[in-house]
Amino acid sequence: MPAILYFMFYASLGLGTSLTFLSSHWLTAWMGLELTTLAILPLMAQHHHPRASEATTKYLLVQASATGLLLFATILNGWVEMSWSINEMKNPYALTLAMSALALKLGLAPFHLWLPEVMQGLDLLTGLILSTWQKLAPFALLMQISQAMPPALLTILGLSSATLAAWGGLNQTQLRKIMAYSSTAHLGWSVIIIQFSPGLALMALGIYILMTMAAFLTMKDMSSTKISTFSTSWPKSPEKMVAMILILLSLGGLPPMTGFTIKWLILEELTKQDMYTPATLIVMAALISLYFYARLSYFTIISLFPGTSNIKTYWRQKNIKDKLILPITTTAAIFLLPLMPLTLALTYFYN
Repeated sequence: MPAILYFMFYASLGLGTSLTFLSSHWLTAWMGLELTTLAILPLMAQHHHPRASEATTKYLLVQASATGLLLFATILNGWVEMSWSINEMKNPYALTLAMSALALKLGLAPFHLWLPEVMQGLDLLTGLILSTWQKLAPFALLMQISQAMPPALLTILGLSSATLAAWGGLNQTQLRKIMAYSSTAHLGWSVIIIQFSPGLALMALGIYILMTMAAFLTMKDMSSTKISTFSTSWPKSPEKMVAMILILLSLGGLPPMTGFTIKWLILEELTKQDMYTPATLIVMAALISLYFYARLSYFTIISLFPGTSNIKTYWRQKNIKDKLILPITTTAAIFLLPLMPLTLALTYFYN
């Protein structure tokens, strides 16, 4: 694909997300969502492979269904409340439909089953875009209508996302499917706290994006897409594999890494709101998620046979053009804990 087409598609992704960010009217927000959907479809289908075509078709059908449901919810609210403003959606039926549409776009449970199947048919770079950038616009709309939503509905949505994604990732051997379930689980943590602290939910989304970027870029650098190839990558580059294991444990929320910090803050806020039962349930779901991250670490290091390997260490590493993004995201995904006081100050300023 020519470079000018890549520039056009990436620019369209940025323009669509920015349009949704700046929108106060449902019609312009809908246009931004459609623009991001249409821009990523050629990137998903650029590899002429049946799995890529199948993933693109599934993604198009799911996003079209979610967009139609969201448009119906906004029309219903405009008909009943005589308002097309995002912040003035008050009709309970319209709110429920809009919440369902945004949950379908984000891949939240119980509307998450399309995400692992679509992710499996994509290359790692497009999967990274789908897991990170494509979450921003629907999450921005969700933040704007979350204060009008019933708190019980958001709590159930967050708990079900964290729990079902944790159970779904247990039996997976494909790294892209594991990252898809990880996306659903982390968004569940953001959704359950968005009603009490939108700034903390935004902070959780930002940390998740950092950790996911580091994981996908490391997998792309090592050319690993499943556990069997992931476990044989240790002789190629031990340093990168150690970093990858720390990233995975950070995704699982193991202290004292970055992923533990945001879960700790969310649990603290839930206990302040006297939500002890949801806090206990989501911690149990996080322990299940930590198990399959630890399983990846086991297959990578601990299960190595202490003899020689047929895979030789590279005497000269590949010439990587981009030498900054991977170290920066890896460091942020693992060692961001000392900067948490500054991040918390910014979060409370937003609230």
